[in-house]
Amino acid sequence: MTISVLTFGIARQITGGTVVLPHTDVPNAASLLQLMKEKYPALANLRSLAVAVNGQYADAATSIQPGDEVALIPPVSGG
Repeated sequence: MTISVLTFGIARQITGGTVVLPHTDVPNAASLLQLMKEKYPALANLRSLAVAVNGQYADAATSIQPGDEVALIPPVSGG
């Protein structure tokens, strides 16, 4: 089973778009961030990077299940 990770803003530019990962590699939000930063080292340079699971901001322990909507959300600014 796999997890599709939606990316936005600068994270999308770094990753090239949606990233598909084996579910066994990402049991929770913390492991997802770690794996993404290993695969895409430029993500580690971002001041902050939030994870959302099913439309809700996730803390490090939030579990990720197959079929969940997962997103990486970089810092944003408005004007």
